[in-house]
Amino acid sequence: MSNQRQQKPTLTGQRFKTRKRDEKERFDPSQFQESIVQGLNQTGTDLEAVAKFLDASGAKLDYRRYAETLFDILVAGGMLAPGGTLSDDMTCTEFCLFKAQEDMETMQAYAQVFNKLIRRYKYLEKGFEEEIKKLLLFLKGFTESERNKLAMLTGILLANGNISASILSSLFNENLVKEGVSPCFAVKLFKSWLSEKDINSVAASLRKVGMDNRLMELFPANKRSCEHFSKYFTDAGLKEISDFARNQQSIGARKELQKELEDLMSCGEPLKDIIAYVREEIKKNNISEQTMIGLIWSSVMSSVEWNKKEELVTEQAIKHLKQYSPLLKAFTSQGLSELTLLLKIQEYCYDNIHFMKAFQKIVVLLYKADVLSEEAILKWYNEAHQAKGKSVFLEQMKKFVEWLKNAEEGKHLVSVCH
Repeated sequence: MSNQRQQKPTLTGQRFKTRKRDEKERFDPSQFQESIVQGLNQTGTDLEAVAKFLDASGAKLDYRRYAETLFDILVAGGMLAPGGTLSDDMTCTEFCLFKAQEDMETMQAYAQVFNKLIRRYKYLEKGFEEEIKKLLLFLKGFTESERNKLAMLTGILLANGNISASILSSLFNENLVKEGVSPCFAVKLFKSWLSEKDINSVAASLRKVGMDNRLMELFPANKRSCEHFSKYFTDAGLKEISDFARNQQSIGARKELQKELEDLMSCGEPLKDIIAYVREEIKKNNISEQTMIGLIWSSVMSSVEWNKKEELVTEQAIKHLKQYSPLLKAFTSQGLSELTLLLKIQEYCYDNIHFMKAFQKIVVLLYKADVLSEEAILKWYNEAHQAKGKSVFLEQMKKFVEWLKNAEEGKHLVSVCH
């Protein structure tokens, strides 16, 4: 056996260079900026030509890599440094949003440029939204006129659905709020948005991203009240936004109140204490008795785990409602409140199928407990009922209503004889 070690095989062959496309390019936006600025200087104020230039350039230039640079140039004329100032070391253009005329027509034309660009290059969508969020954080670095143009453009983009209302979160930045920049910008933005869409459309967009309950954050903590918000936006000619915010706060207060009521009931608080608490809340939040009886009904019905068997749930409901009838009685002092309660019961029994057969028994119980009057029940039966389960519930109530009518006639005869 040879003492010589066996020689290991070696790999031979040509060593390939790394392909150009696989090499990580250095991030260098200067050349990209030069190309865009040059193109914008040639197209000038003709925004149709600008849109065509941007469409064609996407095939030659790396929009995906330099999206932020592209949007900075189209808005401010050049690359923006942190804080919103233009970078000195690069060529800028005068043909951009910030140098354009401050009117809605021009801003709509600019919105079309962005719209066409993003429709053509869908991958820019996310980057564009991020750009708007960034620009809003830089508001203090812009002039009043630049802010106005940006607010108008943002309102139009929101109306067109090019960006989501989640961008408004940038306006809750502490420094912008403290210096009063946020509400001022929001006024311009909402005026622009409402010139394109109605308040229902605006409200739907805000709700979609949970911004409907956050508008108060445009103001510092010491001014974050419904009164201050309402006055500020009403004085600025935006009563729709003021009313919307007031309504949102009212909905929020009602949800909190309902939860608090459910907790009090679950803890077994005495009814007199719950009634006193509700009376205080009515006064404090200016809630009508009709609204309150709806809340109380929902709270009463949510504070218990219901049996799944139809034959047992009626008995359980009667027992439960008997206990809480003094609470319901305390807030049905008006005919309209009684009618509201009847409609809530109808709705509840229809939506919760196990309760379909319990409707008549619940109404009779509340009639006997002096919560519902004959007048309210007859009005509901004859004209004020809802369509939900109408035939079932009217049939259930038929005999009781006949009895009520006879009782009424009997009372009338007695009074005539006297």
